[in-house]
Amino acid sequence: MKVFNVSRQQLMLLALLAPTSLFLLIFFIGPMLIMLTYSFLEPGLYGGVEWNFYHWNYGRVFGWADGFYEEFDSVYLKILLNSIGLALATVLCTLCICYPVAFWVSTLSARKKSLCIFLITLPFFASMVVRLYAWVLILRNSGFANQFLQATGLITEPLNLMFSGTAVIIGMVYIFIPFMFLPIYSSVEKLDKNLLQASEDLGATPFTTFRKVIFPLTLPGIVAGCILVFIPSLGNFVVPNLLGGAQVLMIGNMVEQQFLYARNWPFGAALSMVIIFMMLIILSAYLYKSARSQAAL
Repeated sequence: MKVFNVSRQQLMLLALLAPTSLFLLIFFIGPMLIMLTYSFLEPGLYGGVEWNFYHWNYGRVFGWADGFYEEFDSVYLKILLNSIGLALATVLCTLCICYPVAFWVSTLSARKKSLCIFLITLPFFASMVVRLYAWVLILRNSGFANQFLQATGLITEPLNLMFSGTAVIIGMVYIFIPFMFLPIYSSVEKLDKNLLQASEDLGATPFTTFRKVIFPLTLPGIVAGCILVFIPSLGNFVVPNLLGGAQVLMIGNMVEQQFLYARNWPFGAALSMVIIFMMLIILSAYLYKSARSQAAL
């Protein structure tokens, strides 16, 4: 009878998970497999693909192009490295903003905490494109930022804030701040105040308490927030398009151009798979580290 009950529970669990699993298999794993397949196919003369094995798509990026039909160009590696740099800068800026703010919010009353979290997530209720166009109005030469700086006498001529790496970082920091704040705030809320009191009673300085107690306990939230910000920042193409223009090109923009303008689907798929493989490596390292930490406990 007990075996029957276990089997029945397993069947119920399978029935509940089947629709979601099928949906992910068709609309998530399926497109990724299509992209992986296309990345090893020959580009068609007028777009599309030819069903011939063609590994030179990756050679254009990493250097083993045949030199006849495909040429290795270091510009692709430079764009990839530039994308990684901008994504890391976005992670660093959001971390520096969200970490102290998370501690400040944790000290507020329950009602004020709810209000702050609502305000932080409020931008999600508006279109990202609309919010980015607001930054265009702020950062352009005749925008609010330059007018304010000129009015205060800090500058005499407008600064070229638009169409630069700085504008792209500002836009991505603005977009991804909630992704960094929420995991960090969750870790800060779980801090045991008794441990902080014990550290103070044992004579530890505030810096020592932060280094040996606060930071290790909030590190899981920091790592989770960094991953949640880095991954979408690396493949982002909307922010560079609007705030970077032709001056800032990220790997996501290259993928867009290959699919929509150059019509080189295999090469665009190869660039997409490079991004996906990088993300998988980061997530695998994070999951491996988490599993080891839990096993040590």
